[in-house]
Amino acid sequence: MAERSKKNTRTNKTEGAMMPIEGRIPPQALELEEIVLGALLLEKDAYGQISEILRPDCFYVQAHEMIFEAIRNLAMNQHPVDMLTVTEELRRLGNLEAVGGAAYVAGLTMKVASTANLEYHAKIVAQKSISRNIISFASDVLRRAYDDTEDIEDQMQEAEGKLFEISQGNMKQDYVPVGGLVSEAMTEIQNAMNRKEGISGLPSGFPAIDELTSGWQKSDLIIIAARPAMGKTAFVLSMAKNMAVDYNLPVAVFNLEMSGVQLAKRLLQNVCEIDGSKIKNGRLTEPELQQLLTKQGDIHESPLYIDDSPGLSIFELRTKARRLVREHDVKMIIIDYLQLMNASGMGFGNREQEVSMISRSLKVLAKELKIPIIALSQLNRSVETRQGDMNSKRPQLSDLRESGAIEQDADIVCFIHRPEYYKIFEDPKTGMSMKNVGQFIIAKHRNGPIGDVNLTFISEYAKFLPLQQSDRRYGNSTETVTRPSAIRSSGIGNTNLGNSLSEGNQDDFLNAADKFSNKPF
Repeated sequence: MAERSKKNTRTNKTEGAMMPIEGRIPPQALELEEIVLGALLLEKDAYGQISEILRPDCFYVQAHEMIFEAIRNLAMNQHPVDMLTVTEELRRLGNLEAVGGAAYVAGLTMKVASTANLEYHAKIVAQKSISRNIISFASDVLRRAYDDTEDIEDQMQEAEGKLFEISQGNMKQDYVPVGGLVSEAMTEIQNAMNRKEGISGLPSGFPAIDELTSGWQKSDLIIIAARPAMGKTAFVLSMAKNMAVDYNLPVAVFNLEMSGVQLAKRLLQNVCEIDGSKIKNGRLTEPELQQLLTKQGDIHESPLYIDDSPGLSIFELRTKARRLVREHDVKMIIIDYLQLMNASGMGFGNREQEVSMISRSLKVLAKELKIPIIALSQLNRSVETRQGDMNSKRPQLSDLRESGAIEQDADIVCFIHRPEYYKIFEDPKTGMSMKNVGQFIIAKHRNGPIGDVNLTFISEYAKFLPLQQSDRRYGNSTETVTRPSAIRSSGIGNTNLGNSLSEGNQDDFLNAADKFSNKPF
């Protein structure tokens, strides 16, 4: 027996990347490994209790890893698990002598006093395994950091990917009795009944959309896709403004395409209703300046958080999202857009596999944080090549770019479509004018109906509005939009801002700009 013990110690996992640090041995629980294996050999249904907790590589001693693998093989094939069947399975795999023979397998059963604490013991074994993985990861990072021949960016990306793999492997959620879930569901239904709006999720600020979705629901992954120039960024900014300014709901926007300042200008354009070209060049009229000074405060005080990190990885997003939810109680996250994200440090055969992994990770993140995540996505060029009537340019689920997994992982898939962009100015079926109309198309809805919502799109302001709201505010029909008189040119719109304003107004503008710049973007 002493010889077998020596052999098992010799085949542990101190070899390779993970080496003892300062004379320390890696975290381990050898006695608990023996007790867990012994309990699995004695108790007929024991494997089912720990099948989601342990994997073969969780065991420190290689012999124990081989024995657990044999037990798992038997259980997965619905064969009985006991000393005899496990011994035969080890013999079949050619590992019986390597583990110390049939006597060592039988000896494991002598280590068990009771199987009552099997799950608790298994969790300790799993935790020790995670600790060893972290040590191995840190040792590898340290070794490579001393290597001047490797690019530091490559090292950081690979380290990030490996740590993400370790953390993903540790994300386990136990089952719960249905009674608690039913009680929670009943509470949410009661809250929905008490709301005047009649929705159970987060309001978007577009009543017709909220009627179809009942509001954006917790844990949902919502994909909003469109071809370039359809206004998908304008739509989510209009929605983020509605939620953060009108409903005071904390919203986070991760924009991988624009800088934070560019996005702030788009928000000012949207909220203050000033032509985007004037926001850029500063050629504002007196009424436009007053509009800017009056309404910029709405954004300044709103719980809207913007991150413009380029090349954002899914691991970085997860870290930042957790902090935003924890520190600012963020209720929804918007990502613009999915195809600009990456899964750095993780090996993929092609871009489609990487996008699939990103979409799955976004769904997991939404479930973990219990908030809706909206990710914008590009459509492929097949929309442009289709010929025919108005419906030929209408986006389809098959147009989603780079990965079918996006459609599978999403709870809701929506499209933004503007027929006017394709020189289609009238709906041939209804005769309705398509000028300044943006269609919000819900093409997939896992927990509700699909349908279309017509919105007003004001290109000068990069802004979407409900049709009825645009009628009420601008006094126009649903087919056309006229501009508020306060925003029309007053004859000095081509004059440089600095030359057209009084000294006092210039001071007001600079003070407002300084105040606005302190907002945490």
